[in-house]
Amino acid sequence: MHTKKEIQNQYKALPALLLPWYRKNARDLPWRRTKEPYRVWVSEIMLQQTRVEAVRGYYARFLTALPRINNLAEADEEHLLKLWEGLGYYSRVRNLQKAAKTVMEQHGGVFPSNYGDVRALTGIGDYTAGAICSICFEQPRAAVDGNVLRIMARITEDFSPIDLADTKKKVAAALEEVYPAGECGAFTQSLMELGACVCTPRSPKCGECPVKEICFARKAGTVEKLPVKLPKKPKREEKRTVFLLECDGKYAVCKRTEKGLLSGLWQLPNVTGEKTPDEALKTVDSFGAKPLELQKEVHKTHIFTHIVWDMVGYHILCGVKAKNFTWVSREELQTTYALPTAFRIFLED
Repeated sequence: MHTKKEIQNQYKALPALLLPWYRKNARDLPWRRTKEPYRVWVSEIMLQQTRVEAVRGYYARFLTALPRINNLAEADEEHLLKLWEGLGYYSRVRNLQKAAKTVMEQHGGVFPSNYGDVRALTGIGDYTAGAICSICFEQPRAAVDGNVLRIMARITEDFSPIDLADTKKKVAAALEEVYPAGECGAFTQSLMELGACVCTPRSPKCGECPVKEICFARKAGTVEKLPVKLPKKPKREEKRTVFLLECDGKYAVCKRTEKGLLSGLWQLPNVTGEKTPDEALKTVDSFGAKPLELQKEVHKTHIFTHIVWDMVGYHILCGVKAKNFTWVSREELQTTYALPTAFRIFLED
């Protein structure tokens, strides 16, 4: 166990070690070229659960279509979902719009700078509020996510499970004590950069690390054992049958229910359970779509946060456009209707 004083000294040493390294090594990312809170906020929400390279294109498209916060607040939901299509976790973009409406209604269209006001916006948690307030407003507010928790667990050789709320609070409080005045945003982003590029979950580049000389885990040879996480619950598996129904060059889609997984989004018709080809044709007949020919059978898997869909998909030509579906062209599926990746993968074969 390291003493409280030793741990405090580790934290105090961070800005002087990280800031020069960050200025020399920071990746050129589009959201780092601005301190405008709307743009930083959009980037932070997009980057949740999503790789940087995947976000680049979405970020540019989104801000071209909705360059200001009032544009987001006023956007048609179908257009909004189409802009987000493929990023997943669609509640993020719905919460973005709810928060944008709050900014328009309660803050006169000006993004708030007060931490409490930022944190109160729908979809913004401690991490995102800390990122916005430090990067955009130079406030000593920590943005503590898995990357930062991993870094600090290793530097201080702390075996406390990083999943615990108390661990996150402890790290955030200690960091906020050492935020450098006038460089709060750079310090936040230096920690992000270190976790993304050097102090990675697997095979960390300890030899290149700007804080290697003060890292207790490196000295003790325990880097690979940290951070400690609580055991994860196994993902629940669910079998589904998905129907790519085609009639006169149009494809059947319908909306999911307003609650639960992928709520309110467009989908391909589907049912729980794995249907055989004969059972699939009978099911389509029960839809009122008059199946004519089974063209293809494919198997796909899609992994959500807590569930895995093991899917069989059937491309079936139909003789009737069943009235309980909306029938759209391939072009409309590309340009107008937002389909979650779990269903869009059946259009790729």
